[in-house]
Amino acid sequence: MEPDGSTRHVPTQVVVSGGKYYAKINSLTNSTYALVYHPLTFADVDRHWAKDAVNDLGARMVVSGYPDGRFNPDASVTRAEFAEIVVRGLGLKPAEQATAFKDVAPTDWSGQAIQTAYAYGLIDGYEDGTFHPTDSITREQAVAILARAMQVTGLQKAQSSEATAPQLTSFTDATLISPWARSSIAAALQTGLMTGRSDTQLAPNASITRAEATVLVDRLLHTSGLI
Repeated sequence: MEPDGSTRHVPTQVVVSGGKYYAKINSLTNSTYALVYHPLTFADVDRHWAKDAVNDLGARMVVSGYPDGRFNPDASVTRAEFAEIVVRGLGLKPAEQATAFKDVAPTDWSGQAIQTAYAYGLIDGYEDGTFHPTDSITREQAVAILARAMQVTGLQKAQSSEATAPQLTSFTDATLISPWARSSIAAALQTGLMTGRSDTQLAPNASITRAEATVLVDRLLHTSGLI
């Protein structure tokens, strides 16, 4: 809970000890905390492969749906939306610095999340100083952000280029991975956070879906022992 009364998700585990339930709060910063009971299911994910992750992070207020109760799991995700999901998932304290990108204003709905992600070293922009917040984010771009988040949670150190090859050899489209994303994708595969769209296809340049993005963040939080 922030001084202005606003709230943000903080990664929390529910544990049982001596027959009693306890909330174990995993926060990167000190703050005032309040427990919120917020059960949620989305109407259009009941038979979807990502149902559990989507409903879990929805209940934790990391992801949100539409006014009609749908999540639209197979829609694409923008760069701004993915930054927002990662920042919410990790429970990062909002950054107070001015925005780092000339196409992102502090008053934009995603402005604070983008600046927070930048302050924690999770995102980069383009050489011209822009972020392109409304562009659809690709699978390799999303995993590059995820790999940096893995270092924030202590899950994984940066991989050397020599360590990436064994993780990628089973995918016939590995040559399509951008050089800057190879080590990130290898690390995500090694830790089980990422899987291919099939046994042989990574589809690194395809737009990531809302379901895929949610599952990536859900796996990051669970594997890091944060939820």
